[in-house]
Amino acid sequence: MNLIALTTLLILAPAAEAKVYAVPTLLVEPAAVTTKTYTIFDTRTKAKYDEGHIPGATQLNVANWGKTINAEKADAAFWKKELAAAGVNSKAVVLVYSDDIRDMCRVWWMFKLAGVGDARVINGGWKAYVAAKQPISKDAVVLPNVEPFDWKPEPRFISKAEVVKLAEAKSGGLLDARSATEFAGGRVPGATALEWKDVLNPDTEKFLNPTELDALMVKNNVKLDKPCVTYCQGGGRAAVLAFALELMGAKNVKNYHPSWGEYGADKDTPKEK
Repeated sequence: MNLIALTTLLILAPAAEAKVYAVPTLLVEPAAVTTKTYTIFDTRTKAKYDEGHIPGATQLNVANWGKTINAEKADAAFWKKELAAAGVNSKAVVLVYSDDIRDMCRVWWMFKLAGVGDARVINGGWKAYVAAKQPISKDAVVLPNVEPFDWKPEPRFISKAEVVKLAEAKSGGLLDARSATEFAGGRVPGATALEWKDVLNPDTEKFLNPTELDALMVKNNVKLDKPCVTYCQGGGRAAVLAFALELMGAKNVKNYHPSWGEYGADKDTPKEK
């Protein structure tokens, strides 16, 4: 083939299809943050919130939410009361951020668990927002209580007993978001190691682009069309991995929120090294 023919072939050849996030609305870039669109929650400490936060953002402490979820008592009545107190109505588009991506994704997961239909995170969290030189305020904002709504919690939580059944059945889909050292020291039988940090750009802490995330999933043999269960030590890193899976289109993702902290401490649960 001569040079002219090769050049013509390259010009006429269809470009490779670019990968895209399956659910791009889950991520909001810092420059697009506005209270006109979102009900914004800052999940950092109150001290950090008081030092400066996104204008219009409300500081949110979810320690009680985590304890209730782990106790398997976060039912519809619980969320009806808690979300009304937080000022979340049925039409809210919730936007969460923190200086710790693990906390940010954990709270996002809690909102989704509660049944909030549209919950998102700021890509890269507070670090990315500050780096983008976006406006910062010190004016505290407290959302008023709203009329309680009958939320319909989603099946995003999985119990220890259910994880044991998955381990014994060797059905796959268990993803361990901890470090390689932690994974080697003890894990749920049949789990695949996929560290939470691997889904993030180490410099910006933003999520990898769609092509990179897709390659990561393929490399680790993650089947997005199959049920997935994430776990770590206490639910935060697992939430980051769960978010990345849903970002790429996984439809059935559950977070074992008590994670290895509960599972590993139980002498009767099956384990492997």
